[in-house]
Amino acid sequence: MHWLRKTWLCVAFCAATITLFGGAAGAAESAFPTRPIRLIVASSPGGPNDLLARIVSAPWGEALGRTIVVDNRAGAAGMIATEIAARAVPDGYTLLVGFPGPLIIGPGMSASPPYDASKDFTPISLMASGPFVLLANPGVPAKTMRELVALAKSQPGKLNYGSGGAGQSSHMAMELFKLVAGIDMVHVPYKGAGPGMTALIAGEVSVMFASIGSAIAHINSGKLRAMAVGGARRAVALPKRRAVALPNVATIKESGFAFDAASWYGIVAPRNLPQPIVSRLHSTLTATLNAPAMQSRLTDLGFEVNASTPAQFAEHLRSETAVWNKVIAATGMRQR
Repeated sequence: MHWLRKTWLCVAFCAATITLFGGAAGAAESAFPTRPIRLIVASSPGGPNDLLARIVSAPWGEALGRTIVVDNRAGAAGMIATEIAARAVPDGYTLLVGFPGPLIIGPGMSASPPYDASKDFTPISLMASGPFVLLANPGVPAKTMRELVALAKSQPGKLNYGSGGAGQSSHMAMELFKLVAGIDMVHVPYKGAGPGMTALIAGEVSVMFASIGSAIAHINSGKLRAMAVGGARRAVALPKRRAVALPNVATIKESGFAFDAASWYGIVAPRNLPQPIVSRLHSTLTATLNAPAMQSRLTDLGFEVNASTPAQFAEHLRSETAVWNKVIAATGMRQR
């Protein structure tokens, strides 16, 4: 019976060990957070995702009781930063501001995507969405969308446009418009929307799609001209009306082109994030987003708050992947 006694002792020890470490993990989850949280922004400072991250991070951190540190990581159209987030430890201390370019479009264009938005991340919540505005350098002679299209058709392949990087939403929005309008323009990618807008102001490129939030100050100062606003394509985006921040700027549809495009932003974490941490992050984030002062501030910048449940965000990622994969296929931009 000696062997039986040793076996039972071993079983008891293993059970106690599992209970001990399981209890420790549970305690860590319930105590979350106990140190600062890193919020990765997949671009250089100045873009709409960076703007949104900096506006939301301070009050969200206060709600969590810890500082949220914004970490800008530009490069490879945001895919380097997004992969860093995907490979991080799923403990809640590394989060990412996800948006279509690096999260969905970049992998969709890649022959060997380094991550899958629907499988490699834990959705926390959508934050906000907003229509694109087509911006022009004031030196561009076209004043309306019809004039711009006529100018591009008279000089095929000579006009250029900027973007926040190859595969970014601003790039794909213009590729979609080129298809709709039947024009040819040269793409000039930059390392983020901020540098792209700086180049547009300097006259290095003629036009560029950008979020209203990141462009409104330049429009109001006269440094850039708002040509038209892109309407909303999907349920999480702004209603199909003129943007609140630019009420006197027509939509591209009103200009006679069947074009709708908007961008969205949400918080994701690495996959397999424990549910108690998901719940803690979600409840504090949505409370922050739904505060009247926050809603007012974001609306003034051209955003619309779209707080969601994790399940709703997960479904949104799946539907967005299907939509953008069709656009990528139509433009022949998938690598082989």
